[in-house]
Amino acid sequence: MADAAVTRFKKWRGARPFWGGTLVTLAGAEILFTEKAPLPVVLHIGMQGLAGYLVPAVLVLCGLLLLFSPAQRLFYSILAVLLTLASWLTSNLGGFLFGLLLGLVGSCLSFGWLPDQPARRRRRVRATGN
Repeated sequence: MADAAVTRFKKWRGARPFWGGTLVTLAGAEILFTEKAPLPVVLHIGMQGLAGYLVPAVLVLCGLLLLFSPAQRLFYSILAVLLTLASWLTSNLGGFLFGLLLGLVGSCLSFGWLPDQPARRRRRVRATGN
């Protein structure tokens, strides 16, 4: 039973930019958690303060959409790169650089992922048993 679930998960994971989407989601969450101001202060600051919460929230959304809608990966990964770079200005230097780096790496991984590429030689050898 557990082997079937692991096999299904590996098949699901292989059909989408899994690590890229996961890193983009983690980047958005990390940037969002570095924002410590309470809501009344954000509303008092204005749109710049609101952008500090909006940019990482949309970044989390892009990461989830990369995981669950891989057909649109190019659009979501480009949007994630732009939002990650925008977080440098709006959200404590992109979550104190850690979220910025996670977002950039995850976006690049998602952009470079190819859906129907053949298995690498090492995996083919392992699968055939030779």
